[in-house]
Amino acid sequence: MRETVGGNSLDPLLREPVPRLVRTIGIPAAVGFLFNTGFNVVDTWYAGMLSTSTLAALSLSFPLFFIIIAFTEGFSVGVTAVVGNEYGAGRETSGRFVSAQVFSLGIILSLLLTLVGELAASPLFHLLGADGDYLSKALAYMRIIFAGALFFLFNGAINGILRAHGDTKSYRNVLIAGFLLNLLLDPLFIFGWLGIPRMGIRGLAFATILVQALGMSYMLYRLQKYTRFAGAHRHDFLPRPSAWLQLLGQGVPATLNSLTVGVGIFVITWFLGQFGERAVAAYGAAVRIEQIALLPTIGISTAVLSISARNSGAALFHRVKETEISALKYGLVLLVPAAFFLLAAPVLVGFFSSDQEVIAIGARYLRIDSLTLYAYVVLSVHVSLLQGLKRPRFAIAIGLFRQLLVPVPLFWLLSKTAGLGVSGVFWGIFAVTWMAAVIAALYCRHILSEYA
Repeated sequence: MRETVGGNSLDPLLREPVPRLVRTIGIPAAVGFLFNTGFNVVDTWYAGMLSTSTLAALSLSFPLFFIIIAFTEGFSVGVTAVVGNEYGAGRETSGRFVSAQVFSLGIILSLLLTLVGELAASPLFHLLGADGDYLSKALAYMRIIFAGALFFLFNGAINGILRAHGDTKSYRNVLIAGFLLNLLLDPLFIFGWLGIPRMGIRGLAFATILVQALGMSYMLYRLQKYTRFAGAHRHDFLPRPSAWLQLLGQGVPATLNSLTVGVGIFVITWFLGQFGERAVAAYGAAVRIEQIALLPTIGISTAVLSISARNSGAALFHRVKETEISALKYGLVLLVPAAFFLLAAPVLVGFFSSDQEVIAIGARYLRIDSLTLYAYVVLSVHVSLLQGLKRPRFAIAIGLFRQLLVPVPLFWLLSKTAGLGVSGVFWGIFAVTWMAAVIAALYCRHILSEYA
């Protein structure tokens, strides 16, 4: 296939060396998510300070919290794919119009998310085996989080627009500032300092929403200052079904893919719940540590999405292929040290809990996880590349495969039938992640061959 440049030939995303772009886009994204993970670590640490029950309630809430994360990230990915392709093809007027349409759609999605969250929280927590104080703490936390869904959605939407232009620094700034604010706000609201009523676990949720609201204000300021968005007119913001359908066409598959991760966390939590509250608490603490180890993966996949969306819009498919190779190489170099980092598992888990059983279970997960890390790189790179090519449906299929269809029978077989208990669930995660990574790599190579 003959390639032509459909967009601006001076666009740095179309002309700068791909390895350099992976670094310049990926590093700010990874740094930002380092502080985002730090934000979660602080919440988990304070929850552990309150009690093991509060730590377990926060861990139990994560599958529901992930619904908001899934909608936010899916919406953001869809925005980046559509806006990036429009600008890459040189259609700047259309790119500004679609960017403006993101806001009216975001309001509708956030209202639906708040309503669904309020209705679903109690039944889902009951299904996970929560009752009494354990249940009431989880509900108290999630009701406040769902009430602030608008702030999460708008931050994701604006980040999607900026990311389409290769700007990952603005959101990085939000995540760094959010982490620092959370260090101050968590104890302020949890323990009731400076005359504020003591809120307990509600204080964790309230601090999170306040940080998101402040971050949204900054992101709106950055977007207003962004020169390529400055030409949008007021009527561009009025709801247009055609633009909504275009955004949903990319955003819904990405959201469903992210939701499958939430389903996977739900499945894991359910199986671990069969082994007691401490197993759930241990997994919640260990996942926070895993997120730190996976930071390079987040940065790399963010860069892959931005670069592939822009270059596929300009029909520069050789650069899309080069992006895949560069990303996999960087991932290999960066994840080897991360795997060794996880071998200090008991010390790391001990940061969140002094309960020896919680530490032992969490350490067991992290040691197995050290063998799984590069599989996450392979999987995320290829899913992001396909999303940049505006082929998002594969992400849903592979998500269902690795989060629901295979884990349910595999976890049961290893933990129950084979008698491995909690370790059976952890080895099941290892096996299914590597299977999904190999399938994703083979499928992506097949799609890229169509552009040869």
